[in-house]
Amino acid sequence: MLYRVLLITLGSIVVLGAGLYGWSRVSPTEIHTEIEIDAPVEDVWHVLTGFSEYEEWNPFMVKASGEAQVGETLVNTLVTDGSTMTIKPQVTVADPGQELRWLGRFVLPGVVEGEHYFLLEPTSDNGTRLVHGETFTGMLVPFAGGMLDVGNEFELMNQALKARAEGLTH
Repeated sequence: MLYRVLLITLGSIVVLGAGLYGWSRVSPTEIHTEIEIDAPVEDVWHVLTGFSEYEEWNPFMVKASGEAQVGETLVNTLVTDGSTMTIKPQVTVADPGQELRWLGRFVLPGVVEGEHYFLLEPTSDNGTRLVHGETFTGMLVPFAGGMLDVGNEFELMNQALKARAEGLTH
């Protein structure tokens, strides 16, 4: 009897988890920000991928290490609402001057996953349009609430990146 109850409970948890994961894939939590930077794409890319210098200018990712190469594991220290958290995402796209993307996971695949991206587009005046965002999926995303609401931090990082890249140009 106990075995049957445990089996039904475990089965229910698996079905619920799979349903929540599926729902998060259909309706993910997304952050999307954009900024115009008066600096060439090459300068913006240099600042963005200069991880060892993040602590000098970045108010959100206050520390980072690793290389902007596909398959590389980064170590990023984030500050949100006064709390510090270290994540170890894996770089999935590193197309110099165009796109940097990495995937971070909380505990195990499918629990909470964040695909963080930076898209760089040259503008007609030799500047750069930066699109910076993240897509969160996983079975706990519907319950994460404000913990994933880091849009303000992205905007602060964008402003700091803009100032740093424009300082290289001017």
